[in-house]
Amino acid sequence: MDYATLKAFKPSEYEDAADGYRSMGNVAQAAKDRVENTVAAGMRKTLQGDAAEAAQKQLQALTKNFHYIQTECGVISTALNGFAYDMAAAKRKLDTAIGDAQGCTVNPDGSVTFPAGQKPGDEKVADGGTVTGSAGGSPTSDAVERQAANIHPNPNYGKAMGYANRIADAVREATDADTKWAPKIQALKADDDLTVSARDWTDVTSDTGGVRDAADAYLDTIKPPPKNDLPQDNANWWNGLSEEQRAAYVSMHPASIGALDGLPSAVRDDANRMVLAEARGAAQVEYDTWLKKHPEPTRHTDYINPMTGTIMKGVKVDSVAWKEWEEARKSAHKSIDGMDAIQNRFDQTGTKGLPEAYLLGFSTEGDGRAILANGNPDTADHQSVYVPGTTAELGKIEGDINRSVNVWRSADDNADGESVSSITWLGYDAPDSVPKDAPFEHYAYDGAPALNRFLDGLETSHTGDTAPHRTVISHSYGTTLVGAAAQAGDLNADDVVFAGSPGVKVSGAEEMDVPKGHVWNEEAEGDVVPDLGRYGHGGDGFRIPSDEQFGANQMTTDTEGHSGYWDEGSTSLENQALVVVGKGEDVALKPPPNPLTSEEVLRSK
Repeated sequence: MDYATLKAFKPSEYEDAADGYRSMGNVAQAAKDRVENTVAAGMRKTLQGDAAEAAQKQLQALTKNFHYIQTECGVISTALNGFAYDMAAAKRKLDTAIGDAQGCTVNPDGSVTFPAGQKPGDEKVADGGTVTGSAGGSPTSDAVERQAANIHPNPNYGKAMGYANRIADAVREATDADTKWAPKIQALKADDDLTVSARDWTDVTSDTGGVRDAADAYLDTIKPPPKNDLPQDNANWWNGLSEEQRAAYVSMHPASIGALDGLPSAVRDDANRMVLAEARGAAQVEYDTWLKKHPEPTRHTDYINPMTGTIMKGVKVDSVAWKEWEEARKSAHKSIDGMDAIQNRFDQTGTKGLPEAYLLGFSTEGDGRAILANGNPDTADHQSVYVPGTTAELGKIEGDINRSVNVWRSADDNADGESVSSITWLGYDAPDSVPKDAPFEHYAYDGAPALNRFLDGLETSHTGDTAPHRTVISHSYGTTLVGAAAQAGDLNADDVVFAGSPGVKVSGAEEMDVPKGHVWNEEAEGDVVPDLGRYGHGGDGFRIPSDEQFGANQMTTDTEGHSGYWDEGSTSLENQALVVVGKGEDVALKPPPNPLTSEEVLRSK
């Protein structure tokens, strides 16, 4: 970078280019959404067969391409704005130095020519001259220059040197910015094929990190989100940003934006899908590396008859080495399974009328987090939030997603034309084991504040004319968390449904922060978990929602065991759906237990 280049530099040209890339990213996003939620979804409704499946795969690949373009355009836009910001700062310093150099001439190479001059008391007029500045002066060099200026017979020498040094400083600052940004911007290019691979997404992660580090000065001009994490404050912050600032923050901090309760669901979904795509790419690369380091051993081995100790001809079994390898392989692939389950739900949009999905939270930290909505909760008349229990984690989230899908289908059938959004909320670290972890309450109390913030955020981001009807559905240890959330603060819900609860940390339905008569419970035949909670806590005042004294509405169930409450076509599921759409009066309830006669009481003794 030299004086002439900096003098001619126009930051606005790079800012305009940044706007162009941002617009291109918006176009790619719109194309992605149209392909995924209109074209592909429409085909799923009407077409079947091998050709339709092949077309769906091509559309999925096209969607990934558009998503990649959208994400990279956001990174490029931020990079160009960051470069323009740094260069504009240097340009302002240069322009100010040139403007201040009155009476002197700034030459094309950045040197400064000063006119002849005479100091007071001197007899002679000293000749003018030309000086070239130096950047980054030290206290010592500055002192030497001041001494030289005092000694020099021309009073204009010192001024000219000052202007020349300021010019040199500006050029040095621009050179540093150019040196910093050149490799970052040059790295923003895709490979020369049409396939968006896992390594392409890991490259996006690298690009984003590089630009984020380089653009720190530019990003510091954008006010960060509030630290208190209150949904309404988050919404106010977002609404106060310009379109450019929003785009920059999403491109550089997608995980942060995706986690902010109170922001529009479409914004969180967009940010979290970026995080998901990059995480999926990184996980695939890591898994491929694992496979290379752990080649598959021979699977089949001869079967030895344990009675005779002889090899049975023609009979093969899985070897011990292969079984151990397969177990380790499944563990290495677990996070990918969870991420693919989320993508699967995206790809199901339109199937049997299933609405668009919104990814409202995502993280691979620990056991992983995921919050997925069927339908846009911001516009829904009815919202349901399902909280899973023990062993819930990202790698196993497919079952929890399917439960919310079933809730949506049944609720939509009963909604009389009103809109429904059903949400799977895996926003906490669930216990990993029933005997080892589930007895501990800290999982519930650690996760309760996050659930309360999320529920408050649903209210903040809702845009309908009237407030939505909100139901919290929980299963197993998830019911314990919901009870803890009711204790920790106002549970922002109109109805609460418990299923297979081992206990909810409160002594009665009246403590659940919902209107009287709006606490519902299901306990199926063969579900041992309520009994584990009932007898495990003894007489410490800890009640189970299945107990009559708790005061919950005991709903009829026709499923068996601990995990069947969401079986398609079941009364257990239908009852939940009726609560979700505000039709509690139509719920089938279990008859109250018959009181014992005095004779039966005596016999029982």
